Amino acid sequence: MVAAHTSHSSSSGEWIACLDKRPLERSSEDVDIIFTRLKEVKAFEKFHPNLLQQICLCGYYENLEKGITLFRQGDIGMNWYAVLTGSLDVKVSDTSNHQDAVTICTLGIGTAFGESILDNTPRHATIVTREYSELLRIEQKDFKALWETPLIEPHIPHRSTKTITQVPSEKILRAGKILRNTILSRAPHMIRDRKYHLKTYRQCCVGTELVDWMMQQSPCVHLRTQAVGMWQVLLEEGVLNHVDQEHHFQDKYLFYRFLDDEHEDAPLPTEEEKKECDEELQDTMLLLSQIGPDAHMRMILRKPPGQRTVDDLEFIYEELLHIKALSHLSTTVKRELAGVLIFESHPKAGTVLFNQGEEGTSWYIILKGSVNVVIYGKGVVCTLHEGDDFGKLALVNDAPRAASIVLREDNCHFLRVDKEDFNRILRDVEANTVRLKEHDQDVLVLEKIPAGNRVSNQGNSQPQHKYIVMSGTPEKILEHFLETMRLEATLNEATDSVLNDFIMMHCVFMPNSQLCPALMAQYPFPSQGTEQEKMDYALNNKRRVIRLVLQWAALYGDLLQEDEAAMAFLEEFYVSVSDDTRMIAALKEQLPELEKIVKQVSEEPKAPQKKHKVLLQLFNTSDDRAQKRQPIRGSDEVLFKVYCIDQTYTTIRVPVSSSVKEVISAVADKLGSGEGLIIVKMSSGGEKVVLKPHDVSVFTTLSVNGRLFACPRDQFDSLAPLPEQEGPSAGTVGTFELMSSKDLAHQMTIYDWELFNCVHELELIYHTFGRHNFKKTTANLDLFLRRFNEIQFWVVTEICLCAQLSKRVQLLKKYIKIAAHCKEYKNLNSFFAIIMGLSNVAVSRLSLTWEKLPSKFKKIYAEFESLMDPSRNHRAYRLTVAKLDPPIIPFMPLLIKDMTFTHEGNKTFTDNLVNFEKMRMIANTVRTVKFCRSQSFNPDAALTNKNHQDVRSYVRQLNVIDNQRTLSQMSHRLEPRRA
Repeated sequence: MVAAHTSHSSSSGEWIACLDKRPLERSSEDVDIIFTRLKEVKAFEKFHPNLLQQICLCGYYENLEKGITLFRQGDIGMNWYAVLTGSLDVKVSDTSNHQDAVTICTLGIGTAFGESILDNTPRHATIVTREYSELLRIEQKDFKALWETPLIEPHIPHRSTKTITQVPSEKILRAGKILRNTILSRAPHMIRDRKYHLKTYRQCCVGTELVDWMMQQSPCVHLRTQAVGMWQVLLEEGVLNHVDQEHHFQDKYLFYRFLDDEHEDAPLPTEEEKKECDEELQDTMLLLSQIGPDAHMRMILRKPPGQRTVDDLEFIYEELLHIKALSHLSTTVKRELAGVLIFESHPKAGTVLFNQGEEGTSWYIILKGSVNVVIYGKGVVCTLHEGDDFGKLALVNDAPRAASIVLREDNCHFLRVDKEDFNRILRDVEANTVRLKEHDQDVLVLEKIPAGNRVSNQGNSQPQHKYIVMSGTPEKILEHFLETMRLEATLNEATDSVLNDFIMMHCVFMPNSQLCPALMAQYPFPSQGTEQEKMDYALNNKRRVIRLVLQWAALYGDLLQEDEAAMAFLEEFYVSVSDDTRMIAALKEQLPELEKIVKQVSEEPKAPQKKHKVLLQLFNTSDDRAQKRQPIRGSDEVLFKVYCIDQTYTTIRVPVSSSVKEVISAVADKLGSGEGLIIVKMSSGGEKVVLKPHDVSVFTTLSVNGRLFACPRDQFDSLAPLPEQEGPSAGTVGTFELMSSKDLAHQMTIYDWELFNCVHELELIYHTFGRHNFKKTTANLDLFLRRFNEIQFWVVTEICLCAQLSKRVQLLKKYIKIAAHCKEYKNLNSFFAIIMGLSNVAVSRLSLTWEKLPSKFKKIYAEFESLMDPSRNHRAYRLTVAKLDPPIIPFMPLLIKDMTFTHEGNKTFTDNLVNFEKMRMIANTVRTVKFCRSQSFNPDAALTNKNHQDVRSYVRQLNVIDNQRTLSQMSHRLEPRRA
C-alpha cells in the first residue's frame, strides 16, 4: 500500500507515505512528520505527547471508498480506528440479517471506535463508509500495549523526536563541532545557561546571536536568511537542536543547543582543537553556504501554507522562477503556487508515488532526483529528472492516472500541489481574467492583480488593483498602452516599465514596418464630438503617441539609421507634430525633444566620416589603441579572410550583417567561380559546421581561434584546421609576471567595460530569438561573449605551457589575485572567466601544482569557486550581485541562459495572440543590463595616470589555445597520471 496516500485528500502526502512504511522501517523523520499531522486531529488533541508518539510508531493508514463495510456486527475485532477525514455510518440490526440494519449515528472526523478489541468481545455494530474516508488503524496487540502503558515521562532518546534526519552525516557532525569550538574560542559568552519564565535552559545559544555571529565570520554569507539556512542544515541533522524540539531554525530570541552540549559537563576544546577549527572554519562556512539554501527552502515548504510569512512566500517565488516546469506560468500563478506548494521527500528508490488507474489528486515537480514512468504491459516508457513535472494531466482532465510513477533513485525531493489548490488557482486566474473580443475572437486578455493599498476618505486602507496585459493582438496591445499611459509620469519613472517592455520587445511581434503605420493611425483628429471635446481628446491622444515615439527613439538610438522605414516615419511624424503645434499650443513643449532626435538620426549618416566604418578581421576599429571603442553596426564593413581547402585565403569586404548567401557571392566574385560553394565554420579542434544561407553576421560568431572556409560541398570532408589555429607554443609568463595583478585586472576591466558598453540591449533579444529572424547583427554581444572564452583559455593556456612546477604555482597565485581584483572592480565577467579557467580539468588535475599552493590561496580560491556553484540556478552568484551597485560588468553567459530558459519554456504566441507575459519576463532580464550600466565606469585615476601601455596592449591581444583536447594532453605531459 505504498502509493495509496496519493489517491485522495489534499491533506495527505508525505505523512501518509511515512505511515505506509512498516513500523520498524520508520525513521525519526517519519515519526516527526506523522506526529505533526496527528497533533491536528481532533481524536488525538488530548492525548499525552508520549502516547501520541507511540501511536506514530505503530499506526497504519487506511483509505476506503464510499459504501465499504469496515466490519460487521458480531465480528471479532482485530483493530481500533480513528477517523481522519470523511464519515462512517454506524448500523445496528436486531436480527441476524444485515439487510435489516438501521443507521443509528454517523462518525465524523476526530471520532474513534473499536475499543471492543481490549476484551475480545464481538463488534456491537456494523460500520460502513458514508463517503470516501481516511482512517488511522492500530492493531489489537499494539492497542493493548498502549492502553496498559502508564503515562509517565519516559526517557525518550534525544535524537528520536528532534531531528529531521535520522543519523547526521560525518561532514555535518564535523561542521557542528567546528562552529561550536570556534564560538567557545572567540565568543564563549554565547553558549551559557539561560533563564526564561522561571526555567533554566542549560548551555544554550540564541537564534539571533547565532545569525549575527555567522554573518561576521565569512564574506560568503551576505544575508540573514542565508545564515538561517546554514543553521537549518545543522538543525535538520540534529547537530543543533531547539530546546522545545522545533524543526525550523528562526532568527529570533529562541534557544538552541549544540549536540555536544546535550551531555553534562561537555568538554571545552583544547588549544590544539581550537587551532584546527580556526583552520577549517572557512571551509565549513563554504560547505554550509552551498547546502544552506536548500535546507532553508525545505524548512519553509515544511510549514503549513497558512504559517508562511511574506518573506517565505517571496523566497519560494524566487525559486519557482527557475524551475523548468513552471516557466510557462504567469507571475500571478507562480505567486499563488508559492502559498500552497508542499515539500515531499522519499528516501528509497523503488517507492511508488502513485499507480496507473488511480484517481489523480496531486501535481508533482521534481526538485531533486529522478523517477521512472511505468505503463502496464510496456514497462518504463521514460525517465523524468530535476525540473520536470508529472501528474497534471489527471487533474486537468479529471481522469485516472495514465501511468505509475516509481522513484528511480534514493532521496528524491518533490514539490506537490494538491488538486483542491490546483483547481482553486485555475478558478482564481480565470475569475480575474478580462477578455476583450472582436468578431467572437479574443483580441486582448488582461489579468487583475493587486496594486497595493490606498487610504480612503474615512482613513481605511483599501486594496487597489490594476490590470496587466497577458496576451493580445499587436495592435490591441499598442492601443491599450496608449490609453493607459500616465502623462504626468516622467520618462524615467518606474511606472513606465510596462510601456518600456512593449518598446523593447515589439520587434519580436510588431516590427517597425508594422509599428510605424500603427502609430500614425493612432495620431489623427477624431471626427465626432464638439470642437472642445475633439480638441481635448486630440491633445491627450497626441501627447501619448509623442511620448511613446520619444521612448522608442531613445531606446533604438543609432540603430534607427539602419532602418529606412523608421527614418521615414520619424521625419513624417515630426512634420505632423510641427503642423499640429499651430493649432494645439500645448504640444510645443514636446516638439524640441522630438526635433533633436530627428536631426540626430537623420544627419549623422550624411556625414562622410560616419557613413560606415571599415573593420579589420579582429574587429579593431582603429589602429590608435588609445581611442575609445565604438559599437559595431550592421552597416559597418569588415575586411575578412575566407580560407580555401588548400589553406590559401581570399579577403572579402562586406557589411557585418551580411548573410551567408552574400558572403558566398563575395567569395565567388574573388575566386571567379562560386558554383556549389558552401561556407564552413572551422574550430581549432577540427569541428566543422556548414552555415545556412540565411544565417547573418557570422564573422563574430566564430570561436576564439575559429576560421571561415569556403569550398565545394563535395570537398567538405577534406577540410582541416590551419596551423595558426593551434595557438601559441610558448607561454608569456616571462612578460606578465612582471606586471602587477592589480594593473592587469584594471586594464582588463577597462577593456571589458568598453566591450560591454557597446552591446545594445536589443542585441540580447536578437540573440535569444535568432538574429536571422530580424536580419540584424549581434556583433557587439558576440565579441563580449567571446572575450569570456578568451580569458578562460588564457588562464589554461599559460598554466599548461609552463613546464616549471614552481612557476606554475606562482601562476596559480597570480590568477587568484587577478580574480580578486576583478571582483573588487565588479568585473564579474572576467572574474568568472578566470575561476572557470582554473577549474578547467586541464588545470584542476595538476595535483602536484595545487599541493604547493599556500593554504591562504586555497581558501580564497575555494570561496571564489563557491560563487560559481550552479546549484539553485547560480543562487550564490545572484546573492552576490544583489548587493552590488552599478557600474557592474555582469556574468553575461548566465544572463543569456536566463533569457534562453524563458524563451524555450514559453510560446511566443498563444491562440494566435502575442504572449506578452513572456515578453515581460525577457524584458525584465534585459533590464539587468541597463541597471549594470546605469552608472558610468570611471577608471581608477591613480592607476590610469601611470604608463601602462604595455599592460593595456597585453590584455587586449591575448594569444590562446582553445582546443580542450590539446590542453588536456599538455596537462598530462606536465603531470602524468599517478599509478
